Amino acid sequence: MIAFDPITLEICWSRLIGVVNEQAAALMRTSFTSIVREAGDLSAGVFDRRGFMVAQAVTGTPGHINSMALAMKHFLAAYPVDTLVPGDVLITNDPWKTSGHLNDVTICSPIFHDDRCVAFFASTCHTADIGGHVLSAEAREVYEEGLLIPIMKLYEGGRANESLMAIIRANVRLPDMVLGDFHAQVAGGAVGGERLREFMEEFGLTTLEPLADEIIGRTERAMREAIRALTPGVYEYAITSDGFDEPITIRARCEVHGDELSVDYTGSSPASRRGVNVVMNYTEAYTTYGVKVIVSPDVPNNEGAFRALRITAPEGSILNATPPAPVAARHVVGHFLPHVIAGALAQAVPDRVMAEGSANIWGIQVSGRALAGEPFSYVFFSSGGTGGRPTNDGLSATAFPSGVLGTPAEVIENLSPLVVERKALRPDSGGAGRYRGGLGQVIAFRVRTAEPCVTSILCDRTRWPARGFFGGAPGGTGEVLIDGIAPANPKAEQIVPPGALVEVRLPGGGGFGDPTLRDAAAIARDVEEGYLSR
Repeated sequence: MIAFDPITLEICWSRLIGVVNEQAAALMRTSFTSIVREAGDLSAGVFDRRGFMVAQAVTGTPGHINSMALAMKHFLAAYPVDTLVPGDVLITNDPWKTSGHLNDVTICSPIFHDDRCVAFFASTCHTADIGGHVLSAEAREVYEEGLLIPIMKLYEGGRANESLMAIIRANVRLPDMVLGDFHAQVAGGAVGGERLREFMEEFGLTTLEPLADEIIGRTERAMREAIRALTPGVYEYAITSDGFDEPITIRARCEVHGDELSVDYTGSSPASRRGVNVVMNYTEAYTTYGVKVIVSPDVPNNEGAFRALRITAPEGSILNATPPAPVAARHVVGHFLPHVIAGALAQAVPDRVMAEGSANIWGIQVSGRALAGEPFSYVFFSSGGTGGRPTNDGLSATAFPSGVLGTPAEVIENLSPLVVERKALRPDSGGAGRYRGGLGQVIAFRVRTAEPCVTSILCDRTRWPARGFFGGAPGGTGEVLIDGIAPANPKAEQIVPPGALVEVRLPGGGGFGDPTLRDAAAIARDVEEGYLSR
């Protein structure tokens, strides 16, 4: 086994991070959609030939990154490493094997060095369209939600799978944009592979496994040491989500025992009849992230960070839905998982958690025909406020836990028929506390069409606000208005008349600590800066 001294290891680690960041940069620069270019709704990472994630790019969401790490075992089960040849590229959007819904497509590129597969570069991106329903929670089965691509070869020996390309073209609304992004993912993998080969040649590495074992082993030991430092015990918490037709309970039981931590979601609601269900891959992805940011935030995120965790959810529950359950809006529930983990572990480490926040990003999709008659389908994301923290206020209009960025109004208007009339923070939407919750925001827009269009707003916390911790007040609830009227179900697809004003008011985060302990100067600053009404 190759031994790495500390200096060499640090240099190799920094180079490896540089390699995956180049992969992500190439992907984003060549992407056809603002979802990837502007919002950063993607992941990128490098894996050894065993399928262990060694490093990830600095961009991306936990739901993509951590589920992609789990997806590699499915890729290798379908195509064992020794059956692959140079020029092969694998693809799938199977929700149960990767990121949880059909709109997320994972592409995996085997990397060959000296005629031997030495690594894989993979990426997961939110595609502009996948057919079926527009991105919404309306469907009753996954079959209605679009085209499911099983694990197969997008390229075989460097040659495109034209039959698959034809099927994709025939089933999506925006084929050039969709296939353009697939090729951007392939390009990212190619760039990553070229840089990895250069790195391996420079350091005389014929295989990646010795470096991977050193990095993964150190990560696992650090994670286990951090868990061992926690007070042993059982910690429980539950959160209520709006759901689609009825409220949904997410219940977590965290048990710290030795150097391992188990999370059990028994007691959570059964699977929904609508598309807010979560698959186990996605549940594991956001649970591992929720634990890691509290227990050991500075440890690298790779295979080693997952090994000390045991995550279970009853089959058929909202967090372990089985086919053919609809799953398009799985993030609406899945993004609550780090918050329920924080609520449980707040009992063990109160100085490391933040209060409940708005949680899920609000995905807003508008589809129809523009004034000239051409079809369009456009998605953008927006965020509410995060919860107050032990030593600071929550962040306003900031996505947590997803990390996805909001799309600037100028970009939205340039790429779609939408006209954004207002975009501003919502005063008084952050919960009071020694440290107040972050503010939500309001976005108002019209769609330039001559006929009605369809709007799907994947929202939550319109009924159940983000709760404060340790005496903090809850944040403000969200709201959807169409020409000033709230629809009966804000998650349902809405038929919007031409020129109607669609207004989304995103929720704020809960406060942290007793509001009476807030510094008077901070209150005055809140009023002056518009966080509180005068």
